[in-house]
Formats: sequence, C-alpha cells, structure tokens
Amino acid sequence: MEGDIICPACDSATEHTVLHAGRDIVVRCEVCGTVHSVRSPHFRMTPLKVIVSSGPNSRVYRVSVPYNDMLSVGSEIVVDDGRSDVVVAEITAIETERRVSHALAKDVKCVWARAVDDVVVKIAVYRAGRTRSFRIMTKGDEVFSVGDVRDVEGIRYKIVKIKVRDGGFPESSEARDIVRVWGRQL
Repeated sequence: MEGDIICPACDSATEHTVLHAGRDIVVRCEVCGTVHSVRSPHFRMTPLKVIVSSGPNSRVYRVSVPYNDMLSVGSEIVVDDGRSDVVVAEITAIETERRVSHALAKDVKCVWARAVDDVVVKIAVYRAGRTRSFRIMTKGDEVFSVGDVRDVEGIRYKIVKIKVRDGGFPESSEARDIVRVWGRQL
C-alpha cells in the first residue's frame, strides 16, 4: 500500500509502509515517519506462521496478512496475533517449498524473524588487561556511537569499537544491528 494515502502530519498524499494489516491498516509515512491507521479495504487474508526469536528464546505466532503482500528477508513485520504482545521483527528467513529471499504471503509456509523493538546488546569492557562482559536490554532504535560514554552495572566506559551483523565496524549503529560493543573502562 504505497502512495494515495493522506498523511495527517504532512497533510498530503505520501508514500507509506504498511506496519500491520488487519481491520485497520497501520502505516508509517516515508516522508515524516508518522505512524497512523487507515481504513482497510477488504483484502483477502491468508494465515501465516511467524517464529520470532528474542535473545535465546523463540515464540511461534499465527497471524493473518493480506494474501498478495510481498514478504522479503530484511524487511520489518509487525507481529500481532491478538492474544499476546505486539512485536516488531525483522524477517530473517522465508520458507515456501524451500528457503527464498522474498515471496507472496499466499505462498509462504513459515517466516523466521528476530525481534528488533527490544534487543540484547553484548558489551565487553576492558581495563588493564581484564575484560568483563555484559548483556543489556535496550530499544532496537537506540543509537550507540564510538566515543560515547556510558554506564553498565555501575561501570563507566567509553565505546571504542562496534561490530554489526553485516561484519562491519561502523562509527555508530542502532542497537538492533549490533553484534557487540567494546569499551574502555574510565
């Protein structure tokens, strides 16, 4: 569902990304980022099994999505089965008859995803040849940057390096993409 949606903040028709499809569709404006709902035209829906991993735990959800929605590895999906918490997740794998990088919802047997709204960030803090490891729970969109001074369990440290999922070492990254943060104790 793109274009032809009036954004209440922009007060004009703008491109939107569908975050959740149901009786009402929850969309995000690509111009200003405003999230709002629009009345859903009657879509043919299909059931979808979504397995969402959050840290060491995984949970199976059964949701309904529009029959002809294109699902892609790397895209976000809002998982709301109506019975438990709503989870924002990034699709990591799609199964049809085999693993594929994208497919129409009607052809999908299962979607594997990882929660990105709340994530665990691994932090290694070193001082005088001794390294201590920590795991913190944080919002997926929290930004970590080299040079930031932070506290973990009463230890003050300065971030010196960040490793992300694609193997790179950027100067800053959102928590959802971080594999590990290294810091020097102050």
